[in-house]
Amino acid sequence: MDTRYKKLAATLCGHSAKIGAGEHVLLDLWETPVEMAEALVDEISSRGAFTHVELGSPRLARKLALSSGGERLAVASDCALYKIKKMDAYIAIRGSENIFENSDVPQSRMAEISAAMKEPVDWRVNKTKWVVLRWPSAPMAQLAQMSTEAFENFYFDVCTMDYAKMEEGMAAAKALMESTDRVLIKGEGTNLEFSIKGMKAIPCGGQYNIPDGEIFTAPLRESVNGTVCYNAPTIYNGVSFDRISLEFKDGKIVRADTPSNADKLRKILSSDEGASYIGEFAMGFNPYVNRPMRDILFDEKIAGSFHFTPGQAYTEADNGNRSRIHWDMVCIQTPEWGGGEIFFDGKLVRKDGLFVGEGIEKLNPEFLK
Repeated sequence: MDTRYKKLAATLCGHSAKIGAGEHVLLDLWETPVEMAEALVDEISSRGAFTHVELGSPRLARKLALSSGGERLAVASDCALYKIKKMDAYIAIRGSENIFENSDVPQSRMAEISAAMKEPVDWRVNKTKWVVLRWPSAPMAQLAQMSTEAFENFYFDVCTMDYAKMEEGMAAAKALMESTDRVLIKGEGTNLEFSIKGMKAIPCGGQYNIPDGEIFTAPLRESVNGTVCYNAPTIYNGVSFDRISLEFKDGKIVRADTPSNADKLRKILSSDEGASYIGEFAMGFNPYVNRPMRDILFDEKIAGSFHFTPGQAYTEADNGNRSRIHWDMVCIQTPEWGGGEIFFDGKLVRKDGLFVGEGIEKLNPEFLK
């Protein structure tokens, strides 16, 4: 067995999910090598816990999505909810040979699936210890414009890094954000203002997502005004979008444009009332992730980026917005991507992707590598 599998399993079960004796752990594995599954079973068993396994396939999921909704989805949701209520922890590794697998599934069916599975997903997110990650593949390497071997090495470097190095900087950023009222973000195509007064800030250093490295909160729902241009490409439900631009008035998206798939963009953002409001504001700082690769678990952690997310708010930082969607859209503010500035209550806290100020500068790459 590749020793990196054992190291990754130890990270997931220890630092991330903190598996304890007597707990029940659900492994949700899609196109993941059996050796990685074995490493996880061994690690979970060594901690005196119990493993349950579900195996999935993006191609099969697409076929099911096209086959039927309605009654099948209702039963699937009931079964998923029953099972997750029996679990203490959830570890998902989602491999895929084709990130566009769902591109020909009608958006109406994808919305139906999201709505049907919302309750079990909410239970998993809010009431279990969980961590989610991708599995490296040749298509991912291609999207990252790297050789397969180089991407695999990068993947294990970023997924098994010493996430404890983030703790000091994250503590400073949390204190700063929780004492802030007004946020101003400026950059190419972006002039955005909103309030985070009274909102909790949640640091993420490898507990829920691998790779990790972000701190998130949520804007007061009706406080958002201005425009934002997301320069990182994004994929939602198997559809690719580039340079999405949104305009806000009193919290609501009043204009949504993109050079690609504009009609689909607007349809997604009108899925329900909450889809046209923001549920999350976060800043990314993983030092090993420095360019987009059309995989949101990586892209939202890009050092020097922020994401501003239409849809459902997290209960940990809850502005009351409810939606069946949660779409992390990313803007990178490093010099190579046009730069930009973030101000908290009129004070510069990040310039061209680097944090400015005592304590929070520990989140810059020079301190984390």
